[in-house]
Amino acid sequence: MRATASPPASPPSSSRASSRKAGFRYTALASEISERIRSGDLRPGDRLPSVRRASRLRGLSPNTVLEAYHLLEDRGEIRARPRSGYFIAGAARRAAVPEPEPIEAAFEIPPVAARAPARLTAAELALRALAAFRLPGHVHFSGSSPHGDLFPLGRLARSLKGSLHRLDLSTLPTRLPEGNGELRRFLVRRALEWGFAGSASELVITAGTLEGMNLCLDAVTRPGDLIAVEAAASYAQRTSLERRGLRSLELPTDLATGVSLGALERALRKHSVRACLLMPNFQNPLGFVMPEAAKRELVALLARHDVPLIENDVYGELHFGGARPVPAKAFDRKGLVLHCASFSKCLAPGYSVGWVLAGRFAGRVQLAKWTTNAANGVITQAALVEYLRHGGYEHHLRRLRRTLAALHDRALATIERHFPRDTRIRPVSGGFTLWLELPEDVEASKVYALALRERITVAPGPLFSASRRHRSALRLNFAQDLTPRRDAALATLGRIAASLA
Repeated sequence: MRATASPPASPPSSSRASSRKAGFRYTALASEISERIRSGDLRPGDRLPSVRRASRLRGLSPNTVLEAYHLLEDRGEIRARPRSGYFIAGAARRAAVPEPEPIEAAFEIPPVAARAPARLTAAELALRALAAFRLPGHVHFSGSSPHGDLFPLGRLARSLKGSLHRLDLSTLPTRLPEGNGELRRFLVRRALEWGFAGSASELVITAGTLEGMNLCLDAVTRPGDLIAVEAAASYAQRTSLERRGLRSLELPTDLATGVSLGALERALRKHSVRACLLMPNFQNPLGFVMPEAAKRELVALLARHDVPLIENDVYGELHFGGARPVPAKAFDRKGLVLHCASFSKCLAPGYSVGWVLAGRFAGRVQLAKWTTNAANGVITQAALVEYLRHGGYEHHLRRLRRTLAALHDRALATIERHFPRDTRIRPVSGGFTLWLELPEDVEASKVYALALRERITVAPGPLFSASRRHRSALRLNFAQDLTPRRDAALATLGRIAASLA
């Protein structure tokens, strides 16, 4: 992982000139490679020269080449593969699959008044989508998790069995929900690796990321409060806000860099925003990663206004490149960032073990935990500790990341061949979902209905907006179905979209 260094002291003028020249060199190299990607000289899957070879060929320092590669990796144009080098990523800029425009949110504050009775709630829409996802015999592109075969379920089962021999089951009724001590130490050590600067007292063990997010909302909001969110967000998140009587302020969102910080700053000046609920890394459903500088600026902006940030980082470990994207929590110095994550998407689906690094709100989050769900999965925590104790977690993550990257590229290739030419899509650098924007005259709800007839499920865009925007968008999970039918089903989905265009 690339560490975030503190700004150095001002150098002498000659050093500053040298620094400016080095900066120009790495940005010039990055721009040259970008142009070759756009022109088609470099294509998805092509390998770039190694850092050492490029340094020799170009007469540049290895650090200059590495900075250029890191810049391209942050943009999603290239991808690092462990022990293999750097490769051109998916076809973000090919004419056949153009890149989406930024999503301009309505940027209007919804009233507290109730909706018309005929309008389905977010929860009702979500339940309908989940019901379709459970249909047997279907090819599923609609879920929000990778397929179970991508996880070490056999080893976890053996760890679960082994952990039962270590537990004193007679004491389970007396356990408080602080969580397994060894697991807590593992989580804090791992957080220190990406820059966590708080203490172990911030950590609250939860029954997954969703419970953690809900506990954070209970800790920092009251019914009627205004919460700033991305222009598209998961339906679980929208349901949580709706059930609590919270109003969503959807911020304009760029599919490459995340929420508009300028729009957020204007909203903070103009309105009483109680909290932000954002997903800076591999956002669901849009897939972007906020640049590190933007995360730092986001945390600083909210600190100036004393507004909490609830950060969902459940996909943070699923990066395709060599370095984990740094969470916004890494820049938190006032305890205002409540960082939520879990093992559900990266290691142990169904074990429901997550955590919150809750900053100054740790006491409130812990109290909310005690009063809503004091039972904290003692046995599943012990099973995870048993698994982690014997190693293999990093090996599993590397293999999972490689598989997801390959599935991503395969899905992009199929989409380019079979979907309408005006379909817009941006490759992602992690996670397992893609956001497709179909031609404007194609309604995602009709694609959804016709796909169901073909025993295919997909998530239509309106599910992801409180204002029912994104009528021509689909979220597609490229790692949910691993059967041989998957590619044919994706091609069928493309033909359905094309028939409506």
